[in-house]
Amino acid sequence: MATDGVSLSLKLPCVFSPKSRQYLAVCAQDGRLRVWNTDSKTLHQEYVPSAHLSATCTCVAWGPCRTVKEGPQRKKRKSEAAQVEEKADLLAMGTAAGTVLIYSTAKGSLHCTLDGGHSGGVNCVHWHPEDSLLYSGSDDTNIVEWDLQTGKTRSKWKADRAAVTSLCVSPDGKLLLSAGHVIKMWDLETKVVYRKFTGHSTAVTTLRFATTRPPDSNGLYFLSGAAHDRLLSVWQVREDGKDKNSVVSFTLTDEPQHVDLITSSSKEEAVRLAVVCKDGQLHLFEHFLNGPCKKPLSPSCSVQMSDTKESPMPIPLLAAALGADPRSVLLAYGNYLQPVMENAEINTAERHVCLARDLKTNLSLSMETTVSKVKTPIVNAKSKVLIPGLPGHKAPVVSAPQGTEKRKKDAGNKEMSIAERLGEIDLEASSSQKGAPKATASLQTDNYAVLLMQGLESKDANILNKVFQTRKEAEIKKTVARLPLPAVIPLVEELTTRLQGNPLVACMMVRWLKAVLVHHTSYLASLPDLVTQLGVLYHMIESRVKMFHKLTKLHGKLHLLTTQVAANDDRNAVSDVDHTAKLVYEEESSDEEEASGDEAFPNEDSDHWEEEEAMQEDEGDEEDEDPDSRTEPKANGDEDMEHENESEEE
Repeated sequence: MATDGVSLSLKLPCVFSPKSRQYLAVCAQDGRLRVWNTDSKTLHQEYVPSAHLSATCTCVAWGPCRTVKEGPQRKKRKSEAAQVEEKADLLAMGTAAGTVLIYSTAKGSLHCTLDGGHSGGVNCVHWHPEDSLLYSGSDDTNIVEWDLQTGKTRSKWKADRAAVTSLCVSPDGKLLLSAGHVIKMWDLETKVVYRKFTGHSTAVTTLRFATTRPPDSNGLYFLSGAAHDRLLSVWQVREDGKDKNSVVSFTLTDEPQHVDLITSSSKEEAVRLAVVCKDGQLHLFEHFLNGPCKKPLSPSCSVQMSDTKESPMPIPLLAAALGADPRSVLLAYGNYLQPVMENAEINTAERHVCLARDLKTNLSLSMETTVSKVKTPIVNAKSKVLIPGLPGHKAPVVSAPQGTEKRKKDAGNKEMSIAERLGEIDLEASSSQKGAPKATASLQTDNYAVLLMQGLESKDANILNKVFQTRKEAEIKKTVARLPLPAVIPLVEELTTRLQGNPLVACMMVRWLKAVLVHHTSYLASLPDLVTQLGVLYHMIESRVKMFHKLTKLHGKLHLLTTQVAANDDRNAVSDVDHTAKLVYEEESSDEEEASGDEAFPNEDSDHWEEEEAMQEDEGDEEDEDPDSRTEPKANGDEDMEHENESEEE
């Protein structure tokens, strides 16, 4: 029975082979497939896909055990023919490029490549228990049924509006479970939906059938787990169709990462379940599935691992496999690049068990100097080199001079580090800037996201500095938007440490922090321990903003004082206003006005008018003699006074 190998975000495929559990298949961060022998605790095989940097492996599933012919053998007798042992051979790997690779452990090479069925990345693969069929689900919302005898697509249909993130075939091979946000049960003969189950708010990452009973007897159960969900839900397929809600829930400490179970064939047989969570803990359950159970079930035993130092540190568990003995569990722990396998005896009577192991000595004993079969693809000059990251981003192949070829041969086929790749990208960009017609080579936004992920995982300051140097708001927003959710908290912690440094660096980090809070607000709000994780950032911002209110008050007062002082200076600078008129216009009286004046005063003496005429003639003579003597005009009242004085003198 093939185990579920869905890979989302930072989850890496790690699967034990069925039945004998002889092999452990791991696809680590470097994109290589490693098959470990659990009996000898050594590396059995290693396979490097041709596009392991860009079209990374997203999911792994072992095929059903079969008899394998290894070279020419003598004819066996009938008594010996019945003792032929079936071994795990074929291994299906889904890639981010939309292809499915079938690897043969018996041959130590690639068996075939299934392509042309998906336009998006493959999220899950699952084998049919009997026929040579394989099912794959992708981001393009389609399910493809592959025929391994022909290597072509046998059937393809649209599963849902969202991406298909998990698949599982029933033990009898008649039903297929598929899930995105909604779980659907398909009839494999007609490809028609048999039932629908809703209850998860995030993408479903785990689907497993818990019983082998037919659905007609109301005894068919299956379990499901979703991303960022700390519950495993058990669903019952009822004959009357009243199966909208889950019947049993298993509580976990974190989202499930690896699930192994032993199914039950009757009501009197309990289901045994081993769940490895994302936090590295193992939880063991044992329950009789016979109808609904209102309260969530706690694990019968929880297992943790730690080292043997004075201040012990936890060792993460990667996978677990149940054995025939309830107390015997096969464990894989440590690092994905070099896991440690151990068949441990666990006292299930205790609720919490902590196993102390010296990880260094185990690692030194578990590696062999020679690897049996290592397959490395041959790359010719016509091949296209892909930039590490998402598929489709190609870089030109630069033909190396003869001297570098000799150095490469002497180097012993060592891979380039991330720092060397960054250096080469800088060199290509600078050389292309020197040439006028050549276009400058710049990193794409998705490459920034990949580099940021690599920098956060390896804690490499050079890679992080390279990414954080960008000041374009659009690139920062796109990079943060492409980050997977598990990388948000490490990014916030890195930004928090950098905000405590130079103020100029803090100004650049604030842009990244703003983009994280804008894009991932809903995810951060859903975290139960958000206060403890963001406590340092909160206190740092609080200490920096503590004096801001007082400074704004002081700034307002200083601004008021400076404006008042400037206004007073402007008033003193203004000189006294000269009130003397620059120009005076006098309007002379016409003859008509004089005539009207004569008519207005008919009763006055005629002698008076004669005197006025004589006075006007005298004034006219004076003006002719000295025209410059009158400098200032006089008002009408002053002129009348002068006329009166002259008349008196006369």
